[in-house]
Amino acid sequence: MTKRPLDILDLVLNRQPVIVSLKGGREIRGVLQGYDVHMNLVLDKAEETENGQIKKVGTLIVR
Repeated sequence: MTKRPLDILDLVLNRQPVIVSLKGGREIRGVLQGYDVHMNLVLDKAEETENGQIKKVGTLIVR
């Protein structure tokens, strides 16, 4: 059965870390806590990686 993008998000919700790639080469890694139909994401235990530097940011909303 073909899965839709939101179905895949449901599989990892509150389970395992995900990596979100942003513009400018930044990446956010954290545990997906929630999302909406506009793909706004709530990540917990988030870490931002930019130019090889890792910064812990805690709970984060990615719009």
